[in-house]
Amino acid sequence: MAYTALQTMQDRNTGLFHHDIGPRQPAWHFEEKATDLKSMALRFLHERCEGLLFDPKKEENEQNGDFQGTSFTFGQIPYNMQMDLNRLCLERELEKFIDSGVAEDAYTIYYSYLEMFFGHYGKSKKMVELLSEFESNGSSLLMKHRDHYSHSVYVFALGLAIYESNSAYRKAFKTFYGFDLSEDNQEEDHKAACCFLEYWGLTSLFHDIGYPFEIPFEQVLSYYEVAGKKRGKGSLFMAYHDVDKTIQLSEKARAHFSDLYHEDFRTTEDLFSYGVTRRLGNAYQFTREYIQKKIHDKPISPETFGYFMDHAYFSTARLYHEMENSLGTDCLGDKHLDALTAILLHNSLYKFAISFYKSDDDKKRKAPLPMDIHPLAFLLMLCDELQCWDRTAYGRNSRTELHPMAASFDFANNSIRAEYYYDQEEQEKIDDFKVEYKKWEDGGEAGDAPRLKAYSDMAEKEQRFTVDIEKIVDTTDIPLTVVPDTCAVDRTSKHTYLSASNFLHLYDFAVALNGRYSHQGEEKETPTEVLEKEFEDLSLEYQLSNINQAKSFARYLDALGCFYTDRPVDYDMITEFNEEQTSVFAPMEHERWIREHIAMAWEYGTLYENVDLPSGYIERWGSEDAARKTLREQFRMHKLTMNGNPSLKEVTVHYNQLPPSEQGKDYEPFNSMLKLIKKFDGLRIYKL
Repeated sequence: MAYTALQTMQDRNTGLFHHDIGPRQPAWHFEEKATDLKSMALRFLHERCEGLLFDPKKEENEQNGDFQGTSFTFGQIPYNMQMDLNRLCLERELEKFIDSGVAEDAYTIYYSYLEMFFGHYGKSKKMVELLSEFESNGSSLLMKHRDHYSHSVYVFALGLAIYESNSAYRKAFKTFYGFDLSEDNQEEDHKAACCFLEYWGLTSLFHDIGYPFEIPFEQVLSYYEVAGKKRGKGSLFMAYHDVDKTIQLSEKARAHFSDLYHEDFRTTEDLFSYGVTRRLGNAYQFTREYIQKKIHDKPISPETFGYFMDHAYFSTARLYHEMENSLGTDCLGDKHLDALTAILLHNSLYKFAISFYKSDDDKKRKAPLPMDIHPLAFLLMLCDELQCWDRTAYGRNSRTELHPMAASFDFANNSIRAEYYYDQEEQEKIDDFKVEYKKWEDGGEAGDAPRLKAYSDMAEKEQRFTVDIEKIVDTTDIPLTVVPDTCAVDRTSKHTYLSASNFLHLYDFAVALNGRYSHQGEEKETPTEVLEKEFEDLSLEYQLSNINQAKSFARYLDALGCFYTDRPVDYDMITEFNEEQTSVFAPMEHERWIREHIAMAWEYGTLYENVDLPSGYIERWGSEDAARKTLREQFRMHKLTMNGNPSLKEVTVHYNQLPPSEQGKDYEPFNSMLKLIKKFDGLRIYKL
């Protein structure tokens, strides 16, 4: 029984109404014994994270039926039931992302995580959206640059799969953070998994948010590399000065960390150098003064780091302030500091200032990082290296290089077998490389071996890809096997349409779609702040439903021969959909709604409309209609949904049988949205 609060509510409903009714346990969307990435990651969320974010006090206070959870509105369901549904939302969104890999599906992972663990996406949305904006608009000027937005969500999924599949890592994490090691103690095992999810999510999802600081630095140096010059002495480069205000700790933070660690930290650099040294200092024989100087020089002296800017420095600084603003200074503790230092270490600090993993000097080169002295840093560096597939190439050289477009993983027997797939259309490049490599071998291996970017690192006998990972992290307890292969390109899962979202607009679209329910015909007069407040008052499930409706809009427009963009184009603008157009996309929207409800464990039924209402329900909710809508949320039963796995034809028949008032719910929101999006910056809809 993975979703215990749903089961508790079902038991209550069965006893109160004497019917076999929901909420039902969500269906598994993974194979029971499968050991692939998707199955392992989803199994972790579905089974190991039982009780995620439950509040026993609220559960105790709700015994009289005075619920403190939000479904469509506050108070309709128990608080713990809402937490179970939030976890199910994350599980379903991760499933979509692993299937597609597209940035729009990565967006909803960020959204779900922030709503669940930060409490409010709106406060942190700039942090999430800035990276996607910079990468999509600025990175094409670079010589080498690949996506870090979807990449971070893949890293997140890899970490979940490793925790679920590898007993040695679970043991290391539990030992490090003081959990009972016995997996027979199910309650403690669930607590450890929930703890891992929170802090691994913090570490993995936000480890690259500092890239907007690295991209301009690389843009300047690209001028030299275009001319064939290597970066180095004589290169014009950027450095960041006056960072003091960015890294300065508030008086409240200084007092908090002084109470926690009995030291006075004036800046985040002070705090992070303490955090890195206490975890790695003894094992790698460096002092706090040494590592603090290295950290301090990152933004101001990139020439001392081979003329490279370290985005990890800015990721930690940015994330720290986001946590302080969203969570509150008093809530920050050891695990938050570990997440921050893991991010700080992952790019170059550990590799080139602590372990010197590429050094030929045996005395200087240190042992790879074991999982037991900093589990979050260990896992981030491992997953960051493994995640090299399906990354959009932005840079000039990156667009023409050979990178793996897909990968399959097997996590059986506490090991990792990764098979990376390259486009079979590039077989000529691969064959040429093999010929050159054979010549190099036959010639006595004089000079540097031929290279073909990532493929050669995996295919050549030196196995640079695997060997480099093994030099960075200790894989003794997670044996790694890497195999390159080729296959045909399959972009069907990418759902690529003319409409281009920068992710900034998905939130605006969703707010607009929700707003039409309350402000039909009054869209222009309604302040944006009112629309956003109404949206924020919804549960995560209903927020995501609006966001996913907005994400589907590009598909609907594509079916109509239309598209949206924030750029001025010479096409006819659409201000309203006609009846012919709505007849095309309305059934498509109904299908999306049906499948969404089935995935979220809703079932067909009408019992909530005619069962005897409990005493006091009408008085509490103000009307019989409102009371019965509350029962609908508590039963997770809806008269308009379907059961099982209906075909598209069955869904279309179902839609055509609906009364006009219900059919209108599938197309009216989009006409309202055409008016509402004018309130947001620059988006317009055009017809080809």
